[in-house]
Amino acid sequence: MVQAIFKVTDMNCANCAMKLQEMEDNIPGIHQVDASYKKQELIVKFDETMIGEEQIITAAKEIGYTAIKL
Repeated sequence: MVQAIFKVTDMNCANCAMKLQEMEDNIPGIHQVDASYKKQELIVKFDETMIGEEQIITAAKEIGYTAIKL
């Protein structure tokens, strides 16, 4: 299991953070998602044998957010 941190500049409220945290339940390989709209940060713990950072960025984009790997 690895952890990646992403900057999400278009996350504006607590509802945005909750929407991103739903990736934990909807995407196989993602084990934990912590999103902070105040920090504009997304921390994802995932199984690198099942999903990669680019797929996480794509998943965020599909629900309306731009994630940039830090």
